Amino acid sequence: MRILLVEDDLNLAQFILKGLREEGYAVDYAADGEEGLELAFANPYDLVILDIMLPKLDGFTLCRNLRSAGNMTPVLLLTARNTIEDKVSAFDIGADQFLTKPFAFAELLARVRSLLRRGGAQQPTRLTAADLHLDPASRKVTRSGKDIILTNKEYALLEFLLRNKNRVLTRTAIIEHVWDISYDPMTNIVDAHIRALRSKIDREFSPPLIVTVRGAGYMLEEPKPTE
Repeated sequence: MRILLVEDDLNLAQFILKGLREEGYAVDYAADGEEGLELAFANPYDLVILDIMLPKLDGFTLCRNLRSAGNMTPVLLLTARNTIEDKVSAFDIGADQFLTKPFAFAELLARVRSLLRRGGAQQPTRLTAADLHLDPASRKVTRSGKDIILTNKEYALLEFLLRNKNRVLTRTAIIEHVWDISYDPMTNIVDAHIRALRSKIDREFSPPLIVTVRGAGYMLEEPKPTE
């Protein structure tokens, strides 16, 4: 899952970024409302975490602009204010949830998971290809009934491949969705993680599911049923 965080408090932003990335999420970051709006329009996000008091463009206006443009990405608003008027304004402009500062990271994480489940309501609860199964709710992965233990990034990579099975994904697309945008597209980090993933889900099983498309990228291919 890919998240956009827009927060001008650098210490708080670093705290949130560190926590979310340790949980396996890819997170892009903006320190002001104008940059946040540009990123939100330029990239497909699963969730936007948005401070209300931002330089250049406040959070209310940013959220309103997203909704006016038809962007229905779930929005979690962060604020130091806790008045009824603020909450009403937040929901009136299309925000999905409202979290008052200071907050525990566990509470933020619970709301993130809730909004991601809600935003993905039309997606299958379990992702499958052949005898490979991934359950986003429990983060459990199995193949032929055998539990597969993955690192956070291997899990995020596999989930992205499964959600786009039978589609070729470029290295750049994988980097932008599984990692954050600061990664150099010329790095071999994608190839290294693909090798590690293959060793866990393909090496001891048949048929192999991850396909290299020469000159293009990678694809998780659903085998055709045998007659």
